Amino acid sequence: MALKLYTNPGNFRAFKILVAALYNGVDIDVVDLDLAAKKRTDVLAKSPAGKVPVLETPQGLLFESNAIARYIARARRDTDLYGVSFFDSGLVDAWIDFAAQEVELPATLWVYPVFGYLPHNAAVTEKAKADLGAAMEILDNHLADKTYLVGEKVTLADITVASALVYPYKIVMSPEYRAQYPHVLRWFLTIVNQPHFRAVIGDVVLAEKELVPSGAPPALALPAKGAGKKEKKEKKEKAAAPKQEKKKEEAPAKTGEDLEEQLAKEEKKKAAEHPLKILDRESPSEFVMDTWKKTYSNARSYDQAMDEFWKVFDSLGYSLWFCNYQYNSELTKLFMTCNLVSGFVQRTDELRKWAFGCMWILGEDAPGKMEIRGLWLMRGQSDSYIKSANPDAEFYTWTKVPTPVSDEDKKKVQEYWCSDDSLAGLPVLDCKVFK
Repeated sequence: MALKLYTNPGNFRAFKILVAALYNGVDIDVVDLDLAAKKRTDVLAKSPAGKVPVLETPQGLLFESNAIARYIARARRDTDLYGVSFFDSGLVDAWIDFAAQEVELPATLWVYPVFGYLPHNAAVTEKAKADLGAAMEILDNHLADKTYLVGEKVTLADITVASALVYPYKIVMSPEYRAQYPHVLRWFLTIVNQPHFRAVIGDVVLAEKELVPSGAPPALALPAKGAGKKEKKEKKEKAAAPKQEKKKEEAPAKTGEDLEEQLAKEEKKKAAEHPLKILDRESPSEFVMDTWKKTYSNARSYDQAMDEFWKVFDSLGYSLWFCNYQYNSELTKLFMTCNLVSGFVQRTDELRKWAFGCMWILGEDAPGKMEIRGLWLMRGQSDSYIKSANPDAEFYTWTKVPTPVSDEDKKKVQEYWCSDDSLAGLPVLDCKVFK
């Protein structure tokens, strides 16, 4: 029985679930519900809260979006959606709770009146702006020297917080409001432009101005950064109000229903089917990438892992590729080279279901004395897929391992995937595994 997610179209609380599912390769069928028409199902009736999203599993129903997202994220440990350590998993939970308590509440109170879900109340809106600003300031301070909320890669923490901020960034956060929190904006754009995120929500176009509910007065002047810590009131000159109302009559703002319909259409757009997904369907392989990754991570020894690999390797459905960075002479500092390799691995995330690889930094931590090398296992017989998914792949020379794989090449493959201290006669400075 496939997992089924019952939700209404465009529900931001479903975003994190669907994005996490793509990261973990979990198949979920989405059942769109028209809640406005009160078309409820037996599944919703069985949910204790009677709200969406609800996940139907072979064992029963799960409710509450964060619980569902955690369930999907924990379905696989090798993707590290819950961090790379027990402590990291605690940090991920902390940011998920932060999103629920400090971000979602003020964000919905600000955005929902624009959608027509809640009646407009100017005082509530201004309080919501200030409260969300306080949360944004906390995020901005935390992200000042970090790429991600937890660790060195995308986790459920990033997915959850970014999902809660999608509509505020698209609908109500003006350029002036966003400018107060530059580190949050940089992080947000990094997260929502990841392939799995874009597959769920499409392109995120930032608001050109703050949209207001139909019939509401124009937005007040922007409160200063940190205004959430104390109450602030501002007044407009009475003489300006009639002019603004007149302008409003000439060019009426979009209604909440219009915006809701527009956003629902955007969220229902499906990303073009990936060519490797088509290849899986038309030319299935008995080699299962997920099984190999678990074997590599959990085997008692590298020798045992490699023995299992050569037993199941499908040379017709998959190919092995050595890669060498073309600009090693430009590598000057180890930490910058580590960032370069980490970025390369992260930008290859689109191929997580179809690729496995190890990237090595070798040599000495000195200008001109470092090298980047790697070995990748990829679906198909071409390097075009990785070059399409990750433009940085063009900066590498890719050499295919001939088949049938010779004993000499098998030794090289094991060396590239299983080394500790040295590789190809050079000291190992760092290694990044894509799995």
